[in-house]
Amino acid sequence: MYELEKENLRRFSRYIVQVLRPSYIRVFLTAYLDEESVERILSEEKSSVSSAAQMLLEKMWQLEEAGWFQAFLDTLHNSEYTGLYAAVSKWDFKELEELQPFKRLLDRIEPSITKNMKPRELLAHMSDCITQRECEEIRAVEDQCGCVAASERLVASLRRSDKPWFKILKMALDTCSQKLALQLLDEKCASDDEESMGTMATVRFEYREEGESDDGLLKSINEISLADRLSEGAGVVAGVSERAEERKLREYQKELAIAAFSGQNTIICAPTGCGKTIVALAICEHHLKKFPGKAKVVFMATKVEVYEQQYKLFIQHFSKDPDVRVTGVCGEMEVCLRTVVESNDVVVLTPQCLVNALQDGELESLQVFTLLLLDECHNTTGKHPYNNIMNRYLDIKLTSTAHTLPQVVGLTASVGISSFKNQQEAEINICQLCANLDARVISTVTTHIDELRSYVHIPEKDFFEVPPRTSDPFIRIMCNIMSNIEELAKKVYNIETLSPIVNRDYGSQKYEQWIVAVQKGCKLLQLDDPEQERRVCRALFNYTEHLRKYNDALIINEDARTKDALDYLQAFIDQVRAAGYDDTERKLTAVSDLLHLTQRDQLQHLATEGQENPKLQELKFILEEEYRNNDQTRTVLFVRTRALADALKKWIDETDSLKFLKPGVLIGRGRRSSQLVGSGMTLTSQKGVLDSFKSSDQNKILIATSVADEGIDIPTCNLVLMYEYVGNVVKMVQVRGRGRAAGSRCFLISSRKERIEKEKQNMQREKIVEKAIASLQSSPEKLQAKVDLFQKNDKIKRHYMSLSPEKPRAVGSYKLLCAKCEMFACFSHDLRVLKECHHIVLDRSVFQRCATEPHHNPKSFGGITKTQKMYCKECKHDWGIIASYLSIRDLPIVKIDSFVIQNVETLQKQWYRKWRDVTFAMQEFDLTEITPETWGVRE
Repeated sequence: MYELEKENLRRFSRYIVQVLRPSYIRVFLTAYLDEESVERILSEEKSSVSSAAQMLLEKMWQLEEAGWFQAFLDTLHNSEYTGLYAAVSKWDFKELEELQPFKRLLDRIEPSITKNMKPRELLAHMSDCITQRECEEIRAVEDQCGCVAASERLVASLRRSDKPWFKILKMALDTCSQKLALQLLDEKCASDDEESMGTMATVRFEYREEGESDDGLLKSINEISLADRLSEGAGVVAGVSERAEERKLREYQKELAIAAFSGQNTIICAPTGCGKTIVALAICEHHLKKFPGKAKVVFMATKVEVYEQQYKLFIQHFSKDPDVRVTGVCGEMEVCLRTVVESNDVVVLTPQCLVNALQDGELESLQVFTLLLLDECHNTTGKHPYNNIMNRYLDIKLTSTAHTLPQVVGLTASVGISSFKNQQEAEINICQLCANLDARVISTVTTHIDELRSYVHIPEKDFFEVPPRTSDPFIRIMCNIMSNIEELAKKVYNIETLSPIVNRDYGSQKYEQWIVAVQKGCKLLQLDDPEQERRVCRALFNYTEHLRKYNDALIINEDARTKDALDYLQAFIDQVRAAGYDDTERKLTAVSDLLHLTQRDQLQHLATEGQENPKLQELKFILEEEYRNNDQTRTVLFVRTRALADALKKWIDETDSLKFLKPGVLIGRGRRSSQLVGSGMTLTSQKGVLDSFKSSDQNKILIATSVADEGIDIPTCNLVLMYEYVGNVVKMVQVRGRGRAAGSRCFLISSRKERIEKEKQNMQREKIVEKAIASLQSSPEKLQAKVDLFQKNDKIKRHYMSLSPEKPRAVGSYKLLCAKCEMFACFSHDLRVLKECHHIVLDRSVFQRCATEPHHNPKSFGGITKTQKMYCKECKHDWGIIASYLSIRDLPIVKIDSFVIQNVETLQKQWYRKWRDVTFAMQEFDLTEITPETWGVRE
């Protein structure tokens, strides 16, 4: 009886045991199995669900009772096993088989993805693939054991799911902005889409080498002889397998890697687009195979955007090697770095994470690593996190003979750092960078330069100097308004005594700097009448903010359309009005309204029919010509500000001959715009823009700010436009390197002769840098001597600085006053410091002096969960956030630059940009101070 059904259950048992959880169909078990068998199966499920499911099947094969098979099907359906029900009903397991690759993906990425998920947020979007019972169990696990345990339970449910869960999970992660987990999950899409990542996505390397002893595993390169280095590198053979096809590393890539293969601390300097990340992967894999079980590799990327991209490549590269454990850490993740390092072989991270872990004692020292890989290593200067890390490295090296330091490999497109006028000065700068990185080898392509040039195309560079507008009434009108605002401000207080200005160059960075200086002087202003002082400070703050916006509008008008500048101003005025503006702001808007009223017709004419910006005309001509000659042209247009990126997108969209380009915009994630408005982009948004740019029927032009010039992988394009976009030698090399196709061109468009001259100087300096590198490579002893000298001198400087006694912090009482209106916020003795970076106000009465609203981006960082924004009740100035910590709610966390600090006794004022600069002492946060009596429910 039921022989066919039993035989089919045997045939397809592997699918069933991978899905079925016996406890979920307990009603069937109790109806058709004896009590002892039920208990044995459920007991087995606690240790192995699959084993318990197999035991259940074996019992079912022995059943003879009529109707058991239909009861089994009915129970599956009622228990929400809809996929398994359909498969068993039709004996068609094709759809379950199609889930296998996604389940294998989970197996590979589970250790990483579970650290980056917030399951409670996801469950609301996953009812189509997770049963109600599973949802309840996952929530219970999170309540009892925390987020990671709940994530593991969610992954376990997906691994046994009988429904097409992959797309649902991706959409849920995207909706809930859980971008790191989404990035990991996207590996499946990337590996299936050959075009999305090209050859970079599936690169594998294999090596054959002579057996080596473990001696010198962690030795500094200075302790390894030249003969040892040569013998170590002699047996290296590099190869690449791409999908089913095996190919060797390009010869120039071997040339770049050979010094690092032999264990030397190396700076790899090669053009953008030559595959430096592939070289880094090769070095990483060689190192892991050279020291099996002992290697600990860290790869660092300077920006979160670049970290995401490089982490993805490392995951893909090592995904088929179960013996190599790879994970990633960036600033937004709450993890113990020591645990991460101990349980993984390769860690990709942003350098500040490593700095924090070393400062907090979470990692004892850099000696836990065997290899440091620094992407964009030219940043290893000054106070950059890279230099902080390498200073620790050098302190160990120069003060101890028993050190076991990691190998250091830096990657960059140019070592043309700092300013220099000639080859000698360039050599000094390069030697200083080598000293900072403890590198005595600069690896460049010399032998296989022809092969490099066949793969990497240096774009042809040209310049378009554009004359400014012949006449621009908009400038006259804006300057008139700004002059009137200055006169209004002078009636309140003579602002020129706060910061004198010799030449009012409206619409310039110089004027912006003057505004900043006036605002700083205003914060420290002291008058005999405190109330008058508050009124004056608030009024001057408003006057200068309006001056700043009109100055911004002039800057926009210079590079874009008058219409864009007017739209920018109107958006600001509307924002001021919507915020419930005060008397000063009413006067300011009345001035602008009056001038706009008297000049309305002229402004309207300028916005619609006025003279077009000559720079836009030139840009239009270039684009029309390029796409007329080649409609497959791919363009990256670099601009200085987010506001300009937005304005140029609108201009292209509204220009009939250009609207077919469908411009995409790529800007950074910065929380603040330095001078012009423009919100940042999330990593998911950035990825969407880049994906669209890859598609021939989508965006044909990408408008980008500086976020795109360093590190981010932009698809091959053949036209790079620099719109008033000029930097140093390194920036020039990186920006130009975005044009990677054969015959690529790079144009600078500017109305300022000095910017064009600066770029031409950069081109000359690039040649000087090349000669300087060649000179140092030809004289290794010269490089060695200078590096040793710089390291000794730098060590002396660091030692001297460490001996300088810290200025003792004052114990007196201080007031925190709103930097805009000087309203009292709290006393310094009410501040507590949590985790050395969060400054909490314990005085509950602060809520009577502040206003709050829900935070637009509530998230957790360092154990702190943001819940609300905090503003001055009087003037709506941003004070900080309201957050929760552990079980404590409504903790006011303030930021120092929002306040003026006043000494209670002397009444002297100070303004600080960073908390580390304050001169008064603050106590550590102590949980015992938080009691029901002192921290009751907020009214």
